[in-house]
Amino acid sequence: MASRGRRGGASAREDEPRRDKQAEQQAPAPRGPVLPSPPPVDYRVFMQGLVQAMQTQAHTQAALQAQLEAQERADVW
Repeated sequence: MASRGRRGGASAREDEPRRDKQAEQQAPAPRGPVLPSPPPVDYRVFMQGLVQAMQTQAHTQAALQAQLEAQERADVW
């Protein structure tokens, strides 16, 4: 006696208005001016900048690590 459909005896049609009211409550109307869409992204330029930033970070980290090791050697002596 397996029954198909919704539990609780509510039909799909009885449930629809309730779902619509919940959707209205969850999605408030936008306030203020609507902003224009952002300009298209040139991903080649973006990736070049990202790679450059990562290289700069790696060089900086290596320089700081070398400086720290030199400081530790100086502190030992």
